[in-house]
Amino acid sequence: MSAAILSILSGIGGMFGWGIYDFLGGVYAKQIGPFKSFFWSQLAGLIFALLLIFAFTINLNVPILVIILLPIAAIVYSAGYLFFFKGFEIGNVSIVAATMNLWAVFTMLFAFIFMGQRLSALQCLGVFMIISGVTLASLNWSDIKNQSFQLSSGVKETVSGAFFFGVFWNISEVISEKIGWLLTTLFVKFGIILFLLLFSFLIKRELDLTKATTKTKCMVVLMGVIEAGAVAIVNYGLTIGDAILITPIASALSIVTIILAIIFLKDNVTKLQGLGIITAITGIVVTAF
Repeated sequence: MSAAILSILSGIGGMFGWGIYDFLGGVYAKQIGPFKSFFWSQLAGLIFALLLIFAFTINLNVPILVIILLPIAAIVYSAGYLFFFKGFEIGNVSIVAATMNLWAVFTMLFAFIFMGQRLSALQCLGVFMIISGVTLASLNWSDIKNQSFQLSSGVKETVSGAFFFGVFWNISEVISEKIGWLLTTLFVKFGIILFLLLFSFLIKRELDLTKATTKTKCMVVLMGVIEAGAVAIVNYGLTIGDAILITPIASALSIVTIILAIIFLKDNVTKLQGLGIITAITGIVVTAF
């Protein structure tokens, strides 16, 4: 199987994993707050990654460069999510979700400039279709038509989050190529937990889950396992493929979230959103050629 096909498959794996994670987060994380949800799901993901060590062979020879990059990766990944959550808190959810798709653009831009990665003309068309389709599907067009929101609310924070995610995935590719996908996932998760513990201490944010229901706790754990699986799959793809192709496919995660909302929450989809879903899926297929 070619590196391009494996890259596409890992991007699809990330798309489904993060799409399910966001859907479950939208349903259950509201009960305990985004910060607690992020911390405990990341802790569950760390435990899941630790368990994977028993199933896969790992290389413990960690170069100095990786030791330097690991804490940076953990910080920028955490910062990306914290800015993303802040955008959701103060801005229009539809606009924030659509704006967050810029993380794929930043990743591709950095991969092009700093990593020397390139796409074929047809793959460029596919990537454009994915990003355009996701944007069409994510926006609440009735809100835009009625001008019932301020475009500036939460957008600056969300763009900042997208920037940090773009930095993270290029760093993650370098780390994955040096020490493999599993150790990369494990070390980054561990760094995220340390960073969040320090951050919660500095801002005096409680992490207690005693008031949460058993069902909510279980779903947060499930979220963490699914998200860690998505990160691991994408990191695996980065060991054999390029971020410039993988991340735009994975960025179509909101398509999965929307489809799950249609199925389980009976959400309605406009014609433009339906067109966006079809366009994004077609774009994923086009990137394979």
